[in-house]
Amino acid sequence: MATDLLQIHPSDITFRFELKKQSSCVVRLANHASHYVAFKVKTTSPKKYCVRPTVGIVQPHGTCDFTVTMQAQRTVPPDFNCKDKFLVQSAVVPAGTTEDDISSDLFVKDSGRLVEEKKLRVVLITPSSSPENGDLSQDPLIPMPSPLTVEKSLEVAQGLKEDGTDRGTVVPRVVEKEGDMKQVNGIEKLSFPKDFKELESRLGIMDAKLREAEGTMAMLNEEKRRNTREKNLLKQELEMMKKKMKIKRAQEGFPFLFVCVVSLVSMAVGYYIHP
Repeated sequence: MATDLLQIHPSDITFRFELKKQSSCVVRLANHASHYVAFKVKTTSPKKYCVRPTVGIVQPHGTCDFTVTMQAQRTVPPDFNCKDKFLVQSAVVPAGTTEDDISSDLFVKDSGRLVEEKKLRVVLITPSSSPENGDLSQDPLIPMPSPLTVEKSLEVAQGLKEDGTDRGTVVPRVVEKEGDMKQVNGIEKLSFPKDFKELESRLGIMDAKLREAEGTMAMLNEEKRRNTREKNLLKQELEMMKKKMKIKRAQEGFPFLFVCVVSLVSMAVGYYIHP
């Protein structure tokens, strides 16, 4: 096939690793074709990671996101080298296919269906590797003063000093304030995308937990209704058994009573015939 069924971004699952803290990564699946594509996500360490959702349908020329959450870890991997991997299976499905129709048999390559598999490795980075904790002068988001601005500031400062006035002390404070403002603006530009991404990942996790809770509640309600139906059936069967037992007892008692009555009548007739 010339193109992949699904385009995966990012190509690696990257976590900002901190001890005893959860970390999340959002992966986007893009379908650039005109057919429906089902996907399923697997991992080599299911107890270590939480994937929501694990299965789904990507519509033609559409996208779908899934969130991978790494549970809080108590130890640091050697050299931050993580050997865990994820497998994204994809298969072309007909229109109208739902998530309930997705099973492991759908991704069998020998079934004659177009199936693809992609492996994603796990990459761990430290919080200190983020730009805000490093050298701010190397970050492209922070505007640096141009050489012309620096030269002009030096000329103004030298001119004021040559005049011998006390205003020469004003220049360093103005330049320092301007530099501080640039640094603050740069830090805000750095923090806003990070905070937005973190809030977006938390929102995805909470949404996944809410869907899971709703599914659990629906399952409990269905189980309650099923138990109520079984209880009513048991009551009906018990009533029928009671009726059958009453009828049986009546049938068993009738011959004995009949024999007693016949015996009494016979004795009375015999007594009057043969006094």
